[in-house]
Order: sequence, then structure tokens, then C-alpha cells
Amino acid sequence: MDQEKIGKFIAKQRKLKELTQEELAEKLGVTKNAVSKWERGLCLMDMSLLKPLSEILDLSINDILAGELIEDKDLEKKSEENILKLTELINLKTMRNGIIGLTLFFIILVIISFFKNISSASLVSLLCAYNSVTFLSRYKIKKDNTDLVAGILFLIALILNTLAFILS
Repeated sequence: MDQEKIGKFIAKQRKLKELTQEELAEKLGVTKNAVSKWERGLCLMDMSLLKPLSEILDLSINDILAGELIEDKDLEKKSEENILKLTELINLKTMRNGIIGLTLFFIILVIISFFKNISSASLVSLLCAYNSVTFLSRYKIKKDNTDLVAGILFLIALILNTLAFILS
């Protein structure tokens, strides 16, 4: 999704309605700074605000997500594009949250390993799991075969290392 385009579009439509950022923010129950960030393209609004925003600005949700007024003849095509872009955005946020969680878990485990006797094999397994999830998640979004190969190789390394740990 083109955050800058969407932001400029929201700003333009807000001004056409003769609303200030503060007035729009109040109607949506957010801060003036949040509206400012959307309009500058720094971030997108929470998706739960799309419907109320569309009603306040007298726009369709598709218009907002496209960052432009959509003509009737282009409605179906733009709707599909918006759904795909929104799905991609959700996938990216999910992947980011997963990677953050795995990173924190890994850091905690490394810190604990300094004080407890944790084998290096378990740390290597965790590192392989982390890399496998990261590369396979990126492949899911980008469809880059390099990410797929790296993810599979780390998954194989994880399995082999876990087997070696169990058998020793």
C-alpha cells in the first residue's frame, strides 16, 4: 500500500470537508498526531478506523485504500488490488511480530545459558529454527526462491542438530 499516496488523499479530502486534523482526530477518537502521521505517509491508520473515516469523508473504503477516487469502471480491479495489498500488509505485520518474538526468546535463552548449563546444541537448534522461520516467512510474502532454499536448509539443519542432540 502506498502510505504517502493514501496520506495525501486523506489530507486533501479532509480539507475539502473543511475539517482540521484536530477535528478529524476527535471524530475518530484518535490524537491529532495520529492523523498527522497518516497524512504525511508515516503510517496507516488502524484498519478498524477505515469505516468511520470513510463515513466522515464521504468516501468508500476502496477510495481510501487506493489513495484516489475510483471510477465505477475501475471499481472491481481496484477492489481486488486493495484486498491483495491489505493481505500483504497484514502478513508483513504478522511476520514482523513473529520475528520480534523469536528474537526476544533467543536473547533470553542466551542470557540464561550464561548462568545455567545449557548445551550449545540447543542454542544452535534455536538459531536454526529462528532463521528457518524468518526465511520461510519472507518466501511466503516475496516468493523469492532464495528465501525458500535458505529456509529449507535451516530447517534441515534444525532437524539434524535436534536428532544429534537426542542421540547423544
